[in-house]
Amino acid sequence: MHNLTIVLPPDPVLFEFATAFSIFAIGAKHHYAVRACHHGSGPVSVHGAMSLAVEDGLAAVETADTVIVPGLMADLDQPLPEVLLRSLRRAHARGCRMASICTGSFVLAAAGLLNGRRATTHWKNVDKMRALFPRVRIDPEVLYVDDGEILTAAGVTAGIDLCLHMVRSDLGQALANDIARHMVFGPHRGGEYAQYIECPLGPARSRSLEATRRWVLERLNQPISVSRMADHACLSVRAFARRFHDETGSAPHRWLVAQRLRLARQLLEESNLLIDEVARCCGFGSTLSFRDHFKRQLQTTPSDYRQMFRAHREASLLPSAA
Repeated sequence: MHNLTIVLPPDPVLFEFATAFSIFAIGAKHHYAVRACHHGSGPVSVHGAMSLAVEDGLAAVETADTVIVPGLMADLDQPLPEVLLRSLRRAHARGCRMASICTGSFVLAAAGLLNGRRATTHWKNVDKMRALFPRVRIDPEVLYVDDGEILTAAGVTAGIDLCLHMVRSDLGQALANDIARHMVFGPHRGGEYAQYIECPLGPARSRSLEATRRWVLERLNQPISVSRMADHACLSVRAFARRFHDETGSAPHRWLVAQRLRLARQLLEESNLLIDEVARCCGFGSTLSFRDHFKRQLQTTPSDYRQMFRAHREASLLPSAA
């Protein structure tokens, strides 16, 4: 079991705590041992309106493989408890994976863990982050940043995207898809998607491109171009690209590649198709193109990815030691 600890900061955002708990402790309960803790003693006050009975103290951080810090409602200018920051520093120093949701990034930054790193936070708090922590390479545009052993997400629903990304990285596409379906959450959004997506307004832009996106997803094995997508939507390529970005926060071609890779990961995990066959089923023009895209996005090869998850699946089927 992967030990995952959710560290509650002062006056935590309940939704973001619930996001991490729901995905890891409920959706992936057979794979993660989840604990919640905080730096004090007794119940944790939430927005001054309720309290959470969290029994574990910061000792729970010492045995964690992953630590997640939800956002906080407290004044971001106020200093954080030093005992909390020391605990996070020790966890990072011993190789623990660290993640934050929304203003939880301010906790990681206060601990010095984001210095020199690319990170994100809620777009409303970007200026505050820059003022308080000028050494953080803040990216205000994206949903989340995966910087290896430290991950940060923008506000609210971006936390769902980040947690599903972590499940996908740890355990594969299929389980992440199952959890997303259970949560009635939309298709996978990569970290590069925009935080702020403009909603089409007025009768001239009231028609959604959802039908075109669904049409594409049913034909991922075919060589579909942005021009062909625009034709299906009865728009010029320029107008289609602009509206597509407004609706999804992503360029059409980038979105298309992401959907092909999503399908490829699922086939690599669940089928015995040859790599060439996977590339063909996912609509990549050649096996070389497939390998290049896969390596660029996932920092591994299709063969190594399949081997990793096959080994993980076999290990998970072994009987527990008595």
